[in-house]
Amino acid sequence: MKEIVVISGKGGTGKTSVTASFAVLGGKDVIVADCDVDAADMHLLMKPDFELSEEFFSGELAVIEQEDCIQCGKCKDVCRFDAIDVINGKYIVNPLNCEGCGYCSRVCPTDTIINIDLNVGHWYISNIRTDSKMVHAKLAIGADNSGKLVAQVKNKAKELAEQLNKKYIIVDGSPGVGCPVVSSLSGASYVVLVTEPTVSGLHDLKRVYELVKKFNLKAGCIINKYDLNKNVSAEIEKFLETETIDKLANLPYDKAFTEAMTEGLTIVEYKENGIKKILEKTWKNIIEILN
Repeated sequence: MKEIVVISGKGGTGKTSVTASFAVLGGKDVIVADCDVDAADMHLLMKPDFELSEEFFSGELAVIEQEDCIQCGKCKDVCRFDAIDVINGKYIVNPLNCEGCGYCSRVCPTDTIINIDLNVGHWYISNIRTDSKMVHAKLAIGADNSGKLVAQVKNKAKELAEQLNKKYIIVDGSPGVGCPVVSSLSGASYVVLVTEPTVSGLHDLKRVYELVKKFNLKAGCIINKYDLNKNVSAEIEKFLETETIDKLANLPYDKAFTEAMTEGLTIVEYKENGIKKILEKTWKNIIEILN
């Protein structure tokens, strides 16, 4: 079983569209994992049925039991995160600020503050329209621990791939270089970097590749909309050559990309277009590299 992780240094490069296209091209052989849990959108193209839904708990939240609270204010005095407010004479924990450190509970003279497990989102296993399955998740608004939720999605995808004897896992990682990206890269067989020919696109490509190198992972790159700025595209290609990153494809700008998404389709399912043929060839190339 091989794991292909698709990431980008910044948002808006077309990463999810490319990942969904690979999922369609891989068909029954592929388990899809949407690890962009902070802003998940693979479901818009894969049409999941949410067959299995589970809550995800990570971290803790302080709760003040009001009936035993004597309003001494010691909890508010020691909280370094300004997570305790006084509302109508009652001490209330603000869940968006609370870090669950437990210090308020330690100083409470009446043991009236408890820490509870924090529900930070949900994860799902779905049947999708490619006649395969997808593991995906949704992080709660303002919640932390997205890296742990990504790890949960990846672990469940691996379990599912082994159980169903699938050849590949295709992972839609988060943009950027934060904790969710680190978690997405763990255990990868091959990394696909999707970038765009802009100054910020090149900068963030270099930044995210530094992270890929730390994992000692083999990588290839797709330049999306390469023809909109051929000078920057040339700079990107020079960077790829210097770092021995596989040049996988140059995708031209094409309104068909947007038209396909409007109809809930990937570009490889849309009417005949040049990008479809390029991505089909790219997918075959990635499989050859892996095998």
